[in-house]
Amino acid sequence: MTRFAALALILWSGAAMAQSGTTPAEAALAAKDRLLSATILLDTAEGSEDQIAALTETVRAYEDGLVAMRDGLRRVAIRRAALEAELAAKGDEVEQLLGVLMVMDPQEAPLLLLHPSGALGTARAGMILSEVTPAIQSQVTELRDQLLELAELQAVQDSASDVLAQGLDGAQQARARLSKAVSERTDLPQRFFEDETAVATLLKSTDTLDAFASGLGQTVPDNVAPDGAPVLVKGTLPLPVQGEILRRSGEADAAGIVRPGIVIATRPRALVTAPATSTIRFRGPLLDYGNVIVLEPAADLLIVVAGLAEVFGDAGQVIPAGTPVGLMGGEQPPVDAILTESAQTSIGAQSETLYLEIRDGQGPVDPADWFALD
Repeated sequence: MTRFAALALILWSGAAMAQSGTTPAEAALAAKDRLLSATILLDTAEGSEDQIAALTETVRAYEDGLVAMRDGLRRVAIRRAALEAELAAKGDEVEQLLGVLMVMDPQEAPLLLLHPSGALGTARAGMILSEVTPAIQSQVTELRDQLLELAELQAVQDSASDVLAQGLDGAQQARARLSKAVSERTDLPQRFFEDETAVATLLKSTDTLDAFASGLGQTVPDNVAPDGAPVLVKGTLPLPVQGEILRRSGEADAAGIVRPGIVIATRPRALVTAPATSTIRFRGPLLDYGNVIVLEPAADLLIVVAGLAEVFGDAGQVIPAGTPVGLMGGEQPPVDAILTESAQTSIGAQSETLYLEIRDGQGPVDPADWFALD
């Protein structure tokens, strides 16, 4: 196992631990450690034998760490607000408790136990006090624990700013290095060279994705050897980006438009990768889909990934599964915005959308047939 792989294993082990029923403060601290581990991966990736694979893991590590950090800090903010509201609501009770504690000063105990009615009254007072004291002690313990937790949550929030800033900067550096490494890559097999004239003609003559995909075969020279990609198992392909499915195949959007693909909500600048070993059939702007990359993992099977801000690779290249093919658009929120996120404001964190369509033969099929959507 290489040093880089070992570091990655430690990072993912920490991710599993962070998800196992921790308190808000523990979750935030675990996410903080994951971001620091991602920084180590970034330093190590420079000397890795396979720099693209190492940088891909690094970007994923930063993405995972930043998501965990935001979720952890949101939990901290929610718990802190609940504690502060609870303490504020029982302010009178706390004042009374403090008053009782002052009266019950151990140094004054002999005097307080002397009852005006004599020995019998003193005995009765002692019995009442012995029954009340455990309840008071329980309240004191609860109050102390709440104040300690509040102080711990405050400390976590105070220490998060620098780590978040470092994590956001590290993620940006990792993406920039990855883009550069992919653009300079020369070790990929070239199945064919793009006929730019034929592609330009096809783009001008089509006004739908269906028409473009159907005519894409005409842009490849006749002497191109058939794709020798391994057999794919339906229902097992990973999604090309981390996110949540907004719409499945056949579901109408807000404008009533129904598409055969799925729409995935993802975070700004999220990394997009190839779901399987594939030939790049097309990359570039297409109709109203934004930047598109069309992958061919097997003969007569096309995967259309649309809505990217940046696209990597060149038509005709054969890329391994997991290879970066682009980045989503949008801007990472500033540190202050993340620190002040609440359960409501964080909903918009997945502000970018990626469209994923798969075509078997000449027509689209439900991506749920091929991808592990659940």
